[in-house]
Amino acid sequence: MAQKIVDDAIVRYQKILESAPHNNLEWTDALTEKMKSHGMVLGVRLASPFLRPHFLTQKQFEVLTKNGQLLLGAIDRLESLALSQPALLQRWELLPAERMLASINPGYSFPHVSCLMNAVIGQAPPRIGGMQSTSAAGLAYGEMLSEMFFDAGPVREFRKKHALTKLGGTKLLLSALLKAYKAYGGKRQPQMAILEFKQPFQTIDSAEYLVLCELLRKHGYQTELVNPEQLDYRNGMLSKGDYRIDLLFRAASLQEFLLRFDLTHPLVKAYRDGKVCVVNSFRAELAQKPTMFCLLTDETITAGFPPAERKAISALVPWTRTVAAGRTQRGPERIDLMEYISAHKDELVLLPNDSTGTLPAYDGPSTEQSAWDRAIKQALRERYVVQQRIGAETSRFPVLFYGSMEYRDMQVQVHPHAMLGEIKTATAHLSSAEGGFSTMQGATPLYLLDTK
Repeated sequence: MAQKIVDDAIVRYQKILESAPHNNLEWTDALTEKMKSHGMVLGVRLASPFLRPHFLTQKQFEVLTKNGQLLLGAIDRLESLALSQPALLQRWELLPAERMLASINPGYSFPHVSCLMNAVIGQAPPRIGGMQSTSAAGLAYGEMLSEMFFDAGPVREFRKKHALTKLGGTKLLLSALLKAYKAYGGKRQPQMAILEFKQPFQTIDSAEYLVLCELLRKHGYQTELVNPEQLDYRNGMLSKGDYRIDLLFRAASLQEFLLRFDLTHPLVKAYRDGKVCVVNSFRAELAQKPTMFCLLTDETITAGFPPAERKAISALVPWTRTVAAGRTQRGPERIDLMEYISAHKDELVLLPNDSTGTLPAYDGPSTEQSAWDRAIKQALRERYVVQQRIGAETSRFPVLFYGSMEYRDMQVQVHPHAMLGEIKTATAHLSSAEGGFSTMQGATPLYLLDTK
């Protein structure tokens, strides 16, 4: 029923878009200028070339929120167990430096101050394909786009029959950051920094984090965008030049960091000495590992978890196992894992446990059997997991393409954002459904939908 409400709303919106006066696309000129004025441009591309928002019903959002928060509770419980049980932590397949940094108390008790889930909503219940605990991807763009689109011509016409609720983000993030900083022991108003990780070929700052800096400054907090090469630690203070950093929001994965820096880096020294509040802590990296799903779907580990959390795991999390020779449980059956992976490729994906992007992921249905068997051998040598394939939600979106409107099939991923364990907002990200490399991707505004 909820999806039919969304589908009917999409039909109505697209009729509005294709009718005068909106079909001449003059309304997009103002939208484009607003994006450019806020730096929402990637090279020469707009951060969002899409001309339709993504809609969720209030009911869909409530289901996602309820189940997502139960799952976060289970994840927090699992991480606490692992940090107190070395044998369980070993199954996370962490690098030695990751294990060492996970052992350091960040100064506050929250496992994840801010995180997001990768959700596929077009299924009932929704499915969670992974987590990101080192970024607020889409949060700033989502908030900006919601404001920009709300009074655009087609959306204004659409709102005559449908009530739309905007979902904020940066105010919630700021509140979570400040609570973590207070728990850490911070007494003064913090000077903040957003740590991004520039690739060697990247010559400009990430547009979205510049937007996030802008939004945090509007709330009255000094905020700078920094990268690891700019940091210094002297006399018990982490800084970028003359700029003191009290609270650092980490938008860079630890594995990427460790590829280029070691444990003598100023950030690591300041963190170990307790001289900077880092959000999320290096412990939060545990939630980003696909091996976490192996442990969540192992009932010998979660048998003592509250029934509601076990139900949420069963509903949301796809079956996942570390790729290794031996037997394991798949539902009621004991299986030989290697034989099962080879024989059931159309139901599975192979995912690297690392977040560096140096190892490929393999989608079973789109991989020939011979290539799949080679991938299994690679997975045995490296740190990989095998996971039940959850598919993707696909929808046809109008796209602004060189001044005209085209329709493209896009994969839709909804990101519910949690702050201190509570999900209060969400964003939407679109990527080409055609597969392969495509620049046709980015954020689109997400609104909660109700019929007047």
